[in-house]
Amino acid sequence: MRVTLFRHGPAGRRDGTRWPDDAKRPLTRRGRERTLRAIDGLHRLLGRPTRVFTSPLVRARQTAELLGEKVAPDVRVETLDALVPGAPCREALRCLRGLTSGAKAVMVGHEPHLGKLAALLLVDSSGAPLPLKKAGALVIDFVGPVEPGAGRLYAFLPPRALRRLARARLRT
Repeated sequence: MRVTLFRHGPAGRRDGTRWPDDAKRPLTRRGRERTLRAIDGLHRLLGRPTRVFTSPLVRARQTAELLGEKVAPDVRVETLDALVPGAPCREALRCLRGLTSGAKAVMVGHEPHLGKLAALLLVDSSGAPLPLKKAGALVIDFVGPVEPGAGRLYAFLPPRALRRLARARLRT
């Protein structure tokens, strides 16, 4: 199984006047553009996902929908409360355990939650997270069961690297 943790794209600045409920803060126009280019690079590296999960917060949901529309229009974007900031990482782990061994899952969420989930999956630690930049990705492979510390790091890509990958010519 391959699990990609993908942080939502650039959103508007926190502003209690415009968005009294921060969960409704959307991606900016520039954020959408940058996220689409990062998605192109992610797709080039990993191919088509079989499952897409997202936090219910607007900016994450918009990011997941862009991903689905661009690279997997037949895959339903599934809302997962376990990806809300502050949710126990073991809830997301429970979701991953229910997937088939050949799944290629993308989880779209927030920092520091995704970084903590990465630490749990890679080194069974609730300590120091592996922070992701906006529209950045961390890819983890599982050869056997999905267990804390059983993941193997495949790629840790900031958004700039994903955008460059999208523009790069492939060698044949």
